[in-house]
Order: sequence, then C-alpha cells, then structure tokens
Amino acid sequence: MASFTFIELFAGIGGFRIAFQNVGGTCLFASEWDKYATQTYEANFHEKPAGDITKIEAEDIPDHDILTAGFPCQPFSIAGVTKNNALGNAHGFEHATQGTLFFDVARIIKAKKPKAFLLENVKNLMRHDTGHTYETILHTLEDELGYHVYPELLDARSVVPQHRERIYLIGFRDPVSFQLPKLPDLKPRFGKILEPQVEDRYTLTNHLWKYLRDYADKHRAKGNGFGFGLTDPKGIARTLSARYYKDGSEILIQQKGKNPRRLTPRECARLMGFPEDFQIEVSDTRAYKQFGNSVVVPVVEHIAGEMVKCLFEGQKSTRRVYRKARQLSLSHASSA
Repeated sequence: MASFTFIELFAGIGGFRIAFQNVGGTCLFASEWDKYATQTYEANFHEKPAGDITKIEAEDIPDHDILTAGFPCQPFSIAGVTKNNALGNAHGFEHATQGTLFFDVARIIKAKKPKAFLLENVKNLMRHDTGHTYETILHTLEDELGYHVYPELLDARSVVPQHRERIYLIGFRDPVSFQLPKLPDLKPRFGKILEPQVEDRYTLTNHLWKYLRDYADKHRAKGNGFGFGLTDPKGIARTLSARYYKDGSEILIQQKGKNPRRLTPRECARLMGFPEDFQIEVSDTRAYKQFGNSVVVPVVEHIAGEMVKCLFEGQKSTRRVYRKARQLSLSHASSA
C-alpha cells in the first residue's frame, strides 16, 4: 500500500479522511467552519480542524500529495436553488458566501500544486445555470490551473442501500492513464442497516404522520411526485438529505402496529458507509445534518484507491486520452 499525504477542505465529519486513510494516506490538515461538525470530527480523530478556509492563507497549509474537498453543495442542489429562488436570494456562484467557496479550493490548488485532487458535489452542479457553472469549474481546474480532470457521476446504491448520485472531479497535475473501474456490486439491502430495537422517540407522532399523508395526497392529486418514502427492507432508500431532521419523510421504516419511524443516527451512519466505531456525540438533529451532508465513505475509498494506484504505479498517458474524458464530461452536463 502506497504512503502519501492529503488534506481535506470542508471536512465535515471526516468522510474523506476515513476513506483516504483506509488506502494508506496521512492527513496533514483539515478545515471545517461548523462548530458541531468539528465537535464530531474531534471526537473521532482527536484533532480539531482549522476554521473558515476563507481566512486561512495558503502558505499556512502544509504541502501535500492529494487535496480533497466536498465544497458546499447547497447553492447548486435542486433544493438549494428552489429555496434561494423562493427567498429571492442568489444561488450558484452568485451566492453571497457558499457559492464562492470553490474559488478557495482553486486558490489553494494553485498555491500548493498537489499531485492530485478529488472534489465532490451534487449531480445538479452539472446542469446548474444551464451548465455554465460546471463549465466554469472545469475551465478553472483545467485551463487556468493546468490539471487533467476526469469527472465521474456515481450512484452509491451498489455499495450502500441508498440512491445517492454525486459528481466527483478527479484531477491530476501530470498526464496519467486513469480509468475508474465500476463500483463493486455488494447487493446492499436497506434492512441490513436497521437496528433490531429503537426508542419510541423515533416513531412519528399521529400529527406528523397525518400531515405527511395529507401532503402526499395533495401533491398526488396535482400529478406531482412529492411525498414520504416507506423503504422496502429488501430494497434501497432514497437519498439521505441534511433536512432529514425535519420530518424524516424521505426515508421512513414501517412498523407493525405503530406509525412509521425515522432512522436513528447510527442507522444514518451505516447508510453512509461509516464504520461501526464512529462516535456520534451530538444531538440527533445535528447528526442528521452531518450525515446528510457527508460523502459515502466506500465510494470515496474506491476512488481514492484507484487514484493512489495511478499516481504511484501508473504510466504516463497521451493528451488524447485526457481530452476524450473532457468531452465525455461536457456531454454529461448538457444531457443531465
């Protein structure tokens, strides 16, 4: 197993860190501004991340082989765009704070020149502002910073029992021969992550259960697909979102003789591929937000392992291979 160093920006609760450590990496630096996420991070890694990345100078970050970042996705997500439109706020790169954070990633890549990077965001990034946002990101990474970028749109459903599509931008400073194998099909089943007994507080109240059914009926009558999701134990769940704490409606579990219940934080951790010994020391509300905002650890580990093989065992490639990857990424954006 290769020995290498990495950093994680917008570290959240350390999903990138677990994945890259699992393939031999040593984390030299982490940045996260949310105090509750840093609380979870510190409980698990015994290190407190640096704070707001916009206030950290690039020269204060140690040199590293690989940069990782799940830069904030709310300005680009479907829910985020809808919410900001409703509130009359800007979204995407025009968002007053979160939308510009990609450029802090670019700032650090430019200064530190890592051998490679891995960036993650929601699928909707590819079609936000009719694809212009995505093209701007690619232009910055490829044409301005000079990296060779291989985008991958992956659904985690083959490694965890959750439909979760995310765009991963895999970049290399030097030309390499890189092709990501398909995710393994582990045939995950939702029922496997469930605890045999849970506290009654996770069962929906009569009032909330009635509200969710009425809400679903109203939208069904309008021909919309909005509504709660009762998950088949033999199937996979919908996407776990950061708003899960509000009502748990997207992923509910049927119970005999009771109203449905929501997931426990431990079940959310399993749904995102976190190890069983991962410490959850925050409130349920905070935990739901943190896991909903996290990466799926086995997906990142799959990518990380291939990146490490390519960096330390791979061979140089031709520019033609790289350009083919660029063309494929733009076709994804136009058709998404």
